[in-house]
Amino acid sequence: MAAWLDRRIETLYPGCFALVMATGIISNALFFEGFRDYSAALFAVNLFAYPWLLAVTLWRLLRFRTALYADLVNPRLVFAFFTIVAGTDVFGVGLHLRGYATAALGLWLFALAMWFFLIYFSFGVLIFINTTQGANVVHGGWLIAIVGTESLVILGTLVAPAMGDLSRSVFVLIHMLWGVGLGLYGIFIVLFAHRIFFFDVGTDDITPLLWVVMGAAAISTNAGSTLIMTDSGLPFLQAMRPFIDAMTLIIWAWGTWWIPMLILFGLWKHIVCRVPIGYNPMLWSLVFPLGMYALASLRLSLAAEFSPLRSISQVMVWVALAAWGATAAGLVVSNWRNLRRFMQPADAPALS
Repeated sequence: MAAWLDRRIETLYPGCFALVMATGIISNALFFEGFRDYSAALFAVNLFAYPWLLAVTLWRLLRFRTALYADLVNPRLVFAFFTIVAGTDVFGVGLHLRGYATAALGLWLFALAMWFFLIYFSFGVLIFINTTQGANVVHGGWLIAIVGTESLVILGTLVAPAMGDLSRSVFVLIHMLWGVGLGLYGIFIVLFAHRIFFFDVGTDDITPLLWVVMGAAAISTNAGSTLIMTDSGLPFLQAMRPFIDAMTLIIWAWGTWWIPMLILFGLWKHIVCRVPIGYNPMLWSLVFPLGMYALASLRLSLAAEFSPLRSISQVMVWVALAAWGATAAGLVVSNWRNLRRFMQPADAPALS
């Protein structure tokens, strides 16, 4: 068992905190929709998952630093580490909703420090390590950087009022981060569109990470709606409200446009090309956008005072919960089968 666990930690997927993101965002959405028992159950899952993933990531850093560094300098994988930022913030929001404001503030500060390291390290990888031959690797997972950036805005609006004299500075910072997130989205979506529209696309290119294209737009909508409904007390920031209003609706519409396209990608891969569906840790990066879209639609309905959007939220939150349940079942079955294969003697017949 110890050897199996060691092996799993060595090969740990850098985007593993997407599990925390997906679980947390659906929990938060259910909380706002009034389903507190379901929300509490998912929050309990994160109470175990978040510290566990932090512990195994730290263990990987100490024991398997070569494998960790290889992922950090890989253009395909480096942006997956932003799930640590987003997962921390989503979990922090769940804590804040339940009255643990000090813990939420600590998590926000930790996420902010991780973001500063990762944002410049990841672009350093693209500039100094990526090559012309390797440049054709852009995929939806790169947009996890935007998800991490915008998650700082959402939790920041909750913790800023309790920061005393620093609260105004924090409000300025989170408005800046919202703008940085939009700028990064503009850059990455152009690169991503160029990749899928003008290069050959195979079934291996159609992964659950594509859904982050929608998820990044959804969390930008959520962050914008949160800024709209939060009084910063600064006239300068209040003057930005018309711009935030307009961009929030536009980015929500853009994210909505992607949903049928992403469904078509999935149908082409699994129906036309007959690629079987199996568990992959990247599936959590599909579940998270569904939950985020539900919460973003709810927040936008409140910010815009447009109730029909609430109906979309009420449907999508159950779609997201169903996807979470299926993915969680896949995680359990996959790990159980992996453990059985690992424990099987070399001369034993193969397991079915």
